[in-house]
Amino acid sequence: MRATRAEYCVIACAEAWRGAGEVLASPMGVIPSLGARLARLTFAPDLLLTDGEALLVRPDGTPEGWLPYRQHLELVAGGRRHVMMGASQLDRYGNQNISCVGDRAHPRRQLLGVRGAPLNTLNNPTSYWVPRHSRRVFVERVDMVCGVGYDRAAELGGAARFHRLVRVVSDLAVLDFATPDHRMRLVSVHPGASVAQVREATGFPLAGPDDVPYTREPEAAELRLIREVLDPQGARLREVPEGTGD
Repeated sequence: MRATRAEYCVIACAEAWRGAGEVLASPMGVIPSLGARLARLTFAPDLLLTDGEALLVRPDGTPEGWLPYRQHLELVAGGRRHVMMGASQLDRYGNQNISCVGDRAHPRRQLLGVRGAPLNTLNNPTSYWVPRHSRRVFVERVDMVCGVGYDRAAELGGAARFHRLVRVVSDLAVLDFATPDHRMRLVSVHPGASVAQVREATGFPLAGPDDVPYTREPEAAELRLIREVLDPQGARLREVPEGTGD
């Protein structure tokens, strides 16, 4: 059976933690959570997972350790956590907005609020998950900076020594900031999507060529884990319902 678009997204999110070592994964959303758990079960066995409160857990949710809040903050402050957050807006340098749309003094729409985005992005590696790739999200300029992008981090000098934006995964593509000036770059497109479609759905020019590869195929063992072990109820298909990969 072909992989669905949602399963390509799970694979792309999992790859964010490849080679991460013993760091705390903090995924936000169904697809990123499945990606982190898949990574732990396959190529990132040292990855730490949390229940979001006070426990370290195995991929099936059973406890395997205690993580009090003070130790959680130590991991964050020391760059030993990799968070995958959402984004209501993202610009070409990775500045993220989850607070409001429009003038923050009189916003057209109130969102989550800044939350922990500034410290997340300055203190530990950060990636982003965008379930609907569009010009409403990928914008020329964010209305309010919550997560710190590369251009602003450069102004902070040593205070941003742990700042690193690893990748952006959307329902269409994988992107990163591995360019000389840290502008967002198109890395791959998911089967069923095209480079032209991604560029049209992005509100600024993306770095990178027009002949980028497709996001890698899930292996048979990975598909079995996703479908039979991690998400037998198919929650991934509700977050990314767009058909099959190709």
